[in-house]
Amino acid sequence: MQIPKPSEADKTRFRSLVPDDAGVEVKPMFGNLGAFVNGNMFMGLFGADIGLKLARADLDQLARVAGSGPFGPAERPMGGYLSLPVALIGTADADRWVRQALAYVAGLPPKKASR
Repeated sequence: MQIPKPSEADKTRFRSLVPDDAGVEVKPMFGNLGAFVNGNMFMGLFGADIGLKLARADLDQLARVAGSGPFGPAERPMGGYLSLPVALIGTADADRWVRQALAYVAGLPPKKASR
């Protein structure tokens, strides 16, 4: 499985979408980036693609937006995530989707620290 590397522009674009909220942190992941709340990832960067973890109803709604699609490796996309359409980046719609992902994941049980 080939893991694409994001460009510096991809990383900057990703960070520009991460909400400046208490408890949100950005961490490197396999050469890419992830945005986490309570230890759970709500937004990820895979190459140039930005993926969001959403509730089922929101996933279904985002899937109907042109340009969305699976997130992660083609041979094994990440369940519960969809790629944010590139055309939405920099719009109020992108901010709304990111906020929905953050709210959804913030409501999940916190990830337990590994020993």
